[in-house]
Amino acid sequence: METITTAPVSFTASAIAEVKRLMNEESFDATTKLRVGVKGGGCSGMTYVLGFDAQQADDEVYEFEGLSFIMNKSHGLYLYGMQIDWQGGLNSRGFTFNNPNASKTCGCGTSFAV
Repeated sequence: METITTAPVSFTASAIAEVKRLMNEESFDATTKLRVGVKGGGCSGMTYVLGFDAQQADDEVYEFEGLSFIMNKSHGLYLYGMQIDWQGGLNSRGFTFNNPNASKTCGCGTSFAV
């Protein structure tokens, strides 16, 4: 499958480092790819998806600063311009999503409305 170089989402250096760390774990399934997407649900209507998954027929492959990821073609509408960050602090630890398309977000940081 062809890689599209203009990625609709970006990752901070700390997010790239954390994803690569996870991919280097002994238990990592090398047959999977990093998936970025959305699904219905959550307190604001939609929830972000970030995880490792098998590539599907309707996925597009992107690359951002050496990090390859897949995304369903229809999800770009909701995610275009979003930045994914990794917070490694004691109080807030995990991936965060800065989405300029979100009209409403909630306190959990993983749910939004458009």
